[in-house]
Amino acid sequence: MKVLMLNGSPKANGNTNAALLEVGRTLENEGISYEIFQMGGKPVRDCIGCGQCSEKGCAFTDDDVNEFIAKAKEADGFVFGTPVYYAHPSGRILSFLDRAFYAGGAAFRFKPGASVAVARRGGSSASFDCLNKYFGIAQMPVVSSTYWNMVYGRVPGEAEQDLEGMQTMQNLAKNMAWMMKCFELGRKNGIALPDTSAVVRTDFIR
Repeated sequence: MKVLMLNGSPKANGNTNAALLEVGRTLENEGISYEIFQMGGKPVRDCIGCGQCSEKGCAFTDDDVNEFIAKAKEADGFVFGTPVYYAHPSGRILSFLDRAFYAGGAAFRFKPGASVAVARRGGSSASFDCLNKYFGIAQMPVVSSTYWNMVYGRVPGEAEQDLEGMQTMQNLAKNMAWMMKCFELGRKNGIALPDTSAVVRTDFIR
């Protein structure tokens, strides 16, 4: 089993990455592999609702969204990490995830997800809440920890000094590993996924 993580920071080795690495180390101790997908500093397009998604993913191919969707199809769980900008996730990760979920929603369905927010001081709980919205609409079980999934640090290296934050990352990973193993056991014992439908669309403006 494998967890795919998304680092929504342009800094490959900053505090967001440190938080994700702590999750990853604990996952490996639980027998689960992981990969951190680094968005980098390249521009990311917004979703424009063009309706041109295909089996290959988003119609726009000048960034890494479709590569992420392809990896998501093979993953068994997800962690989305973001730095906090103005009490909100980075605009880049939101644009990235908007398109990934719109074009490749089936890749995420019924797989555990967790979000991680890293802040200098404030705005982490609002950012954490914002990223969790993706899980709710995609039928993804949300993995919790012993506190909200947030770590504090301004310059690279400070996240490791947030001992409670690192503990929260460790417990998040343990809970995710437990959930994934339960789901795998269910699959092996013939427990089918929920037979849900989303064919009814109610519009309130006529």
